[in-house]
This record gives sequence, structure tokens and C-alpha cells, in this order.
Amino acid sequence: MKWTAQDLTPEKLLRASIAVAVLTIALKTLAWWITQSVGLLSDAMESFVNLASAAFALLMVKIAKRPADDDHPYGHHKAEYFSSGFEGLLIIVAALGIIFAAVQRILHPQPLDQLGWGLTLSVLSSAANGALAWLMLRSAQVHRSMALEADARHLITDVWTSAGVVVGIGLVALVGWQWLDPAVAIGVALNILREGAHLMWKSSQGLMDEALEPEVREAIDKTLAGFKHHTIRFDHITTRRSGKRRFVDMHMHMPGAWTLGRAAAVRTDVEQALMSAVPGLRATIQLLPSNVEAHFDDEEDLI
Repeated sequence: MKWTAQDLTPEKLLRASIAVAVLTIALKTLAWWITQSVGLLSDAMESFVNLASAAFALLMVKIAKRPADDDHPYGHHKAEYFSSGFEGLLIIVAALGIIFAAVQRILHPQPLDQLGWGLTLSVLSSAANGALAWLMLRSAQVHRSMALEADARHLITDVWTSAGVVVGIGLVALVGWQWLDPAVAIGVALNILREGAHLMWKSSQGLMDEALEPEVREAIDKTLAGFKHHTIRFDHITTRRSGKRRFVDMHMHMPGAWTLGRAAAVRTDVEQALMSAVPGLRATIQLLPSNVEAHFDDEEDLI
């Protein structure tokens, strides 16, 4: 049976992320235990963040799927943005812990042991994270899941973290400079801080109703162009994202002599064409006579 990204739902992949996080915690903690490498300790600490993040993301995805109710008439789709922000915060906390541990190791150097076993365990856990992250990114694009994308990008960061740690430990083994291990750990932590800040920023933008992507807006404009006529025009077109949902609002002007039934029929055709061109789009179109203008940009309308 052939699996596709559509089959790999966010819930399935986040459960897999939890399982992989438990596995990598065991492998990386064992690697740190036998080597006493602060670099591998930083790697293991980030895996604990992976576990907490995946569990919280799974909860938010379940909440986001809840249908609209009296208290949330537009649904619960924005819940996924809380997952992204929470994950970014956990990443930042983990990075600060890594920096603290690395500074202590610089001040109090300690030789590393059994590097071969430690590197092997780290590479195995990174391979599992890398494979899962690839699947999650593909599925995130299909399902338009912010929570899944955030978790996938965190796993990719974890892979790069592990690669940096392996390089650092390898250099220690080659040249014997013990300070390289904590130095690499600090470099890894700074990279993690950057990723955490990026996730929190992206989450905040989503909560503030960011406009749709340029390519999506282009598809909307192309669809509307097919309906434009000397008797029909569109204006005040605005777009926004709310989780996986996409929204577009606009005014459609047409001759005032048309019957309401005729105008409504044309509007229905436009709505269906838009929703076919952009999956998940919800279009709200207000009908106006050709000689009537709406002045939403006037200062008094903003009060």
C-alpha cells in the first residue's frame, strides 16, 4: 500500500514525533552518559524540548479541528499558532540551559570518554529525526498545518545541532582540544535561539491575521479577472489566514437594474470559482450597485 502526504495526517505524524522523541532522548542521554560530552548533553536537552513540543502540538491540532460553536463562531483554527509560539519558547529556554552548561565546562574542563559509541548513538538518533522531519514538512504543506510545520522545522534544527556536536567531538578526538566541545555547544545553542525566535515571530504574525501568500493572492486575482466585465468590477479585496483556513473579503459591483436573483447567481459562480482555485478558501462577497462606493478607508470608518 502506497502512502501519500495526504494520508499522513498531522495527528499521526505528531504521535510519531512523540515516539521518536522518546527514542532520541534515550539514545542521546546514553551517548552523553558514556562520553560526558557537554555537546551531547545539549543535544539530549533539545530532545526533551522535542517531546514537550510534539505533545503540545498534538493537543493544539486536536483543538483546532473542533467545529465552530457559540463562543467561537469562526472555529478554533488559530490554536495551532499557540503550539508554534510555545515551541519557540521551549527552544529558547533549552538554548539558555545549554549555554550555561557549556560555560561551566569551559571553566572546569573534563576529558571525554568512549567517543566512538557516543557519536554512533548521536548519528542514529539524528537519522530518525531527519526522516521524520522530511515527512512532516511534506504533510504540513498539504494540510496547511502550522503546528506540524513548526515541529518539523524544530526537528531539522535538531539534526543540524547533532551534526555540529558530532563535528565538535570529532575535532576533540583528532586534536585533543577539550575546549572545542563546549565551544561547539555554545554555537549550537545560538543557532537554537535563532530558530526559537523565528518560530515565536511566525506565531505572532499568524495570530495577527497575516495576509495570504503572494502566490495565493495571484490565484485569486486571476480567478476574478475571468469574471470582470464592463458591468462587473471588484474592489476592497482583503485576505487573511487563520490556521489552515484562508479568507478573502471583497465588494462586487454590478448594474443596479439587475434583479437580486441574477446578482446572487453571479456571486455564487464567483465564490465557487475562488474556492476551486484556492483549497480551503472562504470567500465573502458583498454586492453593490455600480454607482455605489464603500469608503472603508475613511478615517471615520476606523473609529
